[in-house]
Amino acid sequence: MSLNATPSSERVHIGFFGCRNAGKSSIVNAVTGQDLAVVSDVAGTTTDPVQKAMELLPLGPVVIIDTPGFDDTGMLGDKRVIRTKQTLNRTDIAVLVVDATRGLGPIDQQLVQLFEEKHLPYVVVLNKCDLIEDLPAAPTGHLFASAVDGTGIHELKERLGSLAPKQDPHHRLLADLISPGDAVVLVCPIDESAPKGRMILPQQMAIRDVLDNGSTALVCRETELTSTLAHLQAPPALVVTDSQAFGLVSAIVPDEVPLTSFSILLARYRGFLETAVAGVAAIEHLTDGDTVLMAESCTHHRQCNDIGTVKIPRWLRNHTKRDLHIATCTGREYPEDLSPYSLVIHCGACMTSEREVQYRMRCALDQGVPFTNYGITIAQMTGTLERSLRPFPTIHELVYAK
Repeated sequence: MSLNATPSSERVHIGFFGCRNAGKSSIVNAVTGQDLAVVSDVAGTTTDPVQKAMELLPLGPVVIIDTPGFDDTGMLGDKRVIRTKQTLNRTDIAVLVVDATRGLGPIDQQLVQLFEEKHLPYVVVLNKCDLIEDLPAAPTGHLFASAVDGTGIHELKERLGSLAPKQDPHHRLLADLISPGDAVVLVCPIDESAPKGRMILPQQMAIRDVLDNGSTALVCRETELTSTLAHLQAPPALVVTDSQAFGLVSAIVPDEVPLTSFSILLARYRGFLETAVAGVAAIEHLTDGDTVLMAESCTHHRQCNDIGTVKIPRWLRNHTKRDLHIATCTGREYPEDLSPYSLVIHCGACMTSEREVQYRMRCALDQGVPFTNYGITIAQMTGTLERSLRPFPTIHELVYAK
């Protein structure tokens, strides 16, 4: 991830939905001004969700998602419909594209119901209006458009801009924990799993948030932490470290200096820190035969000592002294039925949107399955969770107040 690129997880996700041959892909191309999607008169040309990160005025950085027809049939069609439903979990704004010459049908109504159940802002686009001689007034929440002659495309962009989620200026990764002029030390270990030539998202976000706050970011590895602290005339206002180095860093950083992890900051930013802290207690109650789901929101080349499939499972078994079964899911493959699992341990969720990770969290809670993340799990097993939560008095008090 380039330091000057907005990551997909921080972009507004706009999903285009509808029946086969309603013209979804044509509308996508008209809105973006690019040939992002393959178009054809043959129904079902789009066979899998296709997404593209781009800039779209008046919204700014967005991810455009073109989905297969929701009325697809057959065994493959059923799988495509399932993938389309999964796309809803990471969609911020839904666009329902309807063939204006046919009007809304039962499948379209079903999609509208799904949008409303998921509390998704949406707009209904009545496409192919160029084929209708006398256009009536568009119903509320609908607009006529034509991918052929461009009718309604500008209005659609403006409507999308009005539906975009409003940014909360107070929704920051760590700026509320520091003051302008403060020094913040960011400990970023570089090992075999560190991506070459770049930094992981929460590290990038932390650097930018510190700079935006008028503070100073000092970035070092754990091996240089002692000398970095020695060069400071005063203790830093905050130290943030990778979860795997927390034990070592905690031993170096004076107890009176606030210390937390990138994973905990990101869990708070994504809105599930309190749930994850409550869920991690389930580790102490696991029994022989229990299955733990390790859920990752991205796909990557696994190292021989991979954190999700090797390290944490090994630490879990050593910590609990239990014969545990470990299941994994990656990317967008997140099971709807979580009943087989005694605990879900999610990755840091840096590559997925807040909406999707919140959906995953709610799926677990609705089924009575504890939900936590990698970093908080590591802190629990290394005995460093209490200190890592001190910068967040409300959550710390909920857990540790006597």
